[in-house]
Amino acid sequence: MIKTRITDLLGVQYPIVQAPMGWIARAQLASAVSNAGGLGIIETSSGELDAVREEVKKMRKLTDKPFGVNIAQAFVRDPDIVSFVVDQGVKFVTTSAGDPNRYCSELKAAGLTVFHVVPSLAAALKAIDAGVDGLVVEGGEGGGFKNPRDVATMVLLPLVCSKVSVPVIAAGGIVDGRTMAAAFALGAEGVQMGTRMVSAAESPVHQNWKDTILAAKETDTVFLNRFGPGPALRALRTEKTTRFEKEPPAAIMSEFGHALDLYFGGDMEASIALSGQVAGRIDEVKPVAQIIRETVAEFEDVMAKLSERFAPATVRA
Repeated sequence: MIKTRITDLLGVQYPIVQAPMGWIARAQLASAVSNAGGLGIIETSSGELDAVREEVKKMRKLTDKPFGVNIAQAFVRDPDIVSFVVDQGVKFVTTSAGDPNRYCSELKAAGLTVFHVVPSLAAALKAIDAGVDGLVVEGGEGGGFKNPRDVATMVLLPLVCSKVSVPVIAAGGIVDGRTMAAAFALGAEGVQMGTRMVSAAESPVHQNWKDTILAAKETDTVFLNRFGPGPALRALRTEKTTRFEKEPPAAIMSEFGHALDLYFGGDMEASIALSGQVAGRIDEVKPVAQIIRETVAEFEDVMAKLSERFAPATVRA
């Protein structure tokens, strides 16, 4: 067990959290993460709350370990989303893509632990003022919807950690034990993986998406829609997204109208495949349990070797 404030708060063996990706972060993937000692997260950003409710029921059949739910505020369609999440009986929720004041007090009043996802120091301080229990600090190299003024994890994470006292989960660029160790060196007490989990054996996405990740170079993501309107995002490079890089569509979100044709139908040009730069470091589909086991082993090995190599001579003696 790796013991941090994150493991204490979440009740998990390892401080490794799976990102709450729309349509993807459901029971099949999330239960594998929780069963492997991390924390699986169920998404609500798809807006399909009836389906999400069924996924939570599946989770309880597939695992007896803790799991959480995400509220992606920009995509909330149900004004009773807090009641929906509370009714699922989970103890941990992440909020993202919006004002942390919107739901934090109501969620905490219901007894939930609340972490908010932040892309900047200003957003982090606003979340602290809102009363969150912790932060997911997400660098611009991560996949998905982004702050148009993106900041890399190497810069953002230590900056935020130097200004706040709550526990921090690092996201963006996390793919293995070495990157987890780096995140801990920068002040994090846990990590979140997105693209690594999209490519996992238990991920429900079509094999074409996984194969595109495996074939990707470190330069094979694009940062889209930096100047709006709508959100900026980082995605895998395809013919469509390469074109959008130079000529953004009038409404980027309309490009997700056929998302399921890409996600589960395998048509990589039907929509936009959100992905982080770590796609360039992934070259094999692995089961979630193997990913987490290898991440933890490498993390412990890296931390031990760094301590041995750089500890003062008097300490080594």
